[in-house]
Amino acid sequence: MEEVLLISRFMTRTLILLGLWFMWIPLGVVCSTGNVSASSNSSSSSSSLKPNVINIGALFTLNSVIGEAAKLALQAATDDVNSDPNILNGIELKLVLHDTNCSGFVGIMEALQLMESDIVAAIGPQSSGIAHVISHVVNELNVPLLSFGATDPTLSSLQYPYFLRTTQSDYFQMYAIADLVDYYGWREVIAIFVDDDYGRSGISVLGDALAKKRAKISYKAAFSPGDPKRKINDLLVEVNLMESRVYVVHVNPDTGLNIFSLANALNMMGGGYVWIATDWLPSYLDSMEAVDPNTMNILQGVVALRHYTPDTNLKKRFMSRWNNLKYKGSAGPAGFNSYALYAYDSVWLAAHALDFFLKGGGKLSFSNDSNLKDTNGNMLNLASLRVFNGGQQLLQTLLRMNFTGLSGQIQFNPDKHLVHPAYDVLNVIGAGMRRIGYWSNYSHLSIVPPESLYTKPPNISTGSQHLYNVIWPGETTATPRGWVFPNNGQPLRIAVPNRVGYKEFVSKDKDPPGVRGYCIDVFEAAINLLPYAVPRTYILFGDGKRNPSYNELVNQVAQNKFDAAVGDITIVTNRTKIVDFTQPYMESGLLVVAPVKEQKSNPWAFLKPFTRGMWFVTAAFFLFVGAVVWILEHRINHEFRGPPRQQLITIFWLVYLTHWRKHHEHFGTFGADRMAICSSDYQFKLHC
Repeated sequence: MEEVLLISRFMTRTLILLGLWFMWIPLGVVCSTGNVSASSNSSSSSSSLKPNVINIGALFTLNSVIGEAAKLALQAATDDVNSDPNILNGIELKLVLHDTNCSGFVGIMEALQLMESDIVAAIGPQSSGIAHVISHVVNELNVPLLSFGATDPTLSSLQYPYFLRTTQSDYFQMYAIADLVDYYGWREVIAIFVDDDYGRSGISVLGDALAKKRAKISYKAAFSPGDPKRKINDLLVEVNLMESRVYVVHVNPDTGLNIFSLANALNMMGGGYVWIATDWLPSYLDSMEAVDPNTMNILQGVVALRHYTPDTNLKKRFMSRWNNLKYKGSAGPAGFNSYALYAYDSVWLAAHALDFFLKGGGKLSFSNDSNLKDTNGNMLNLASLRVFNGGQQLLQTLLRMNFTGLSGQIQFNPDKHLVHPAYDVLNVIGAGMRRIGYWSNYSHLSIVPPESLYTKPPNISTGSQHLYNVIWPGETTATPRGWVFPNNGQPLRIAVPNRVGYKEFVSKDKDPPGVRGYCIDVFEAAINLLPYAVPRTYILFGDGKRNPSYNELVNQVAQNKFDAAVGDITIVTNRTKIVDFTQPYMESGLLVVAPVKEQKSNPWAFLKPFTRGMWFVTAAFFLFVGAVVWILEHRINHEFRGPPRQQLITIFWLVYLTHWRKHHEHFGTFGADRMAICSSDYQFKLHC
């Protein structure tokens, strides 16, 4: 007990001394320069506990379709936060802008310079490639990175804990495209994409999504971001020679229109073609004050996706202010697009999180990073980069936020994705875009707004998927087939089993096409019903000396060694798991196969099943029954007495009636002493 008292007194004295020491040591947050910093060289009063200014950074390409709209939205959001007395309790939120100039190297340099400002959060960039490299910087310095435009799905990995996406991931957009492909019944697409982190990752997810719909990407047409038009033109010429006519275009909005211009010059924007563009195309068209009519003529019939944002009053009020914001601090016009809404919400997300962070006792302090040291002759000044001590706490606060912004509900799921991902499905018609439906992760394709479905049970069945009619390239409402026979393609390789027996079904033939039989006739009749030609060549499977293995034939079709197989191939469960069968054109059922021979009818044919042994057994049984009956009835039944001849006749007649004649009457019950067996001629009474 004395030891406990001594420890308690010691702890009390220690706490008092520490309190006196902290009264003399300057506090870590000093706001004399307007920045949040960790200074210990000047004294401060008790009012310095609350900073006057909090720095947040913004890092993106200013001179771009997305960047021009995002810059104005970020500035407007910062002004709105600072004018709202209910948030941050009078602390000014200062936005520090840096331009990455669409370069990964410049982005790294600008990120390092931005971190010297002791920012507590960074907003941007819109480039997925730059986001990858900047994420390593913010991970080291514990600064949350809120990106309104980097949609690369791989950025959500555990490798980037401080990366937080405030827009929708391309993961969901690619699944929306897969649902579109499946809805119209196409099975192959060609992906045209820019060969960077943004393009490769998105198309990789698209391949996985199509595989779940039993479809695939037949060809990946990639090009570098800086490729001239000549290389893109050669790429389009190559894909135009292929079978698929469904193209998915996943590129950047600043250069994406070059693809459609070149495709139009190659007559690839007419009937029979399908063009599906990701959200880059609506972002470009929405940003333009007045789109060139020639550009709209090229894009006729294109289907595109755009981030869906509910038409709330908050969004409508902001859009009504946009024209007044548009020229503020900007040298030229900047149109509105959906990324402006996500940029605006990013500032408010940071402001709300900082407000909760400070009210919860969080401290805006920084410390030096022992891993960042300047070496001799080093001009990077890495020692000026400091770690935000409250970065992890602020990150957890950001992940717990839940409020309604311009883009809808701002809340994150456990995978750090915004809840309720949704897209508008648009069709370029005339001088604008027409909405033909919606896609959401909750209900997939529908013609009603997604928020009206969240209160109902999810239904993603095939019958629940609906879209309005699309006007396709060539001004037709008929859904394109999605494929043609390629100009540089090979004929279908049709495998035919080279049988030894039952050659009536299929067999080798000396005349073209090299095979014949009932199965070949059915296949050729089906081919002739198609409205187009099907180049094909028949390939015999087997050596003709013994029947081939049909399981091996089916496996080779599944492995794409053959495109199809025609023959007397039985449909069994194991085979249906790896290949698709046509409807059976001949069913055998349960049959007995026997040779057919002509024979004259014989009235004694019914005796043929009785063999000699059967006759002996029948006779023996006949005599045995008669003997048993005689033994039992001889002593008490007078009808079984008399001369031996009469007794034998009686016994044989009784047995005959028992075996061969149908009894007309039965008398007696289970309790009767006697049973009468009556025939049409005689009656015998047996004692039981």
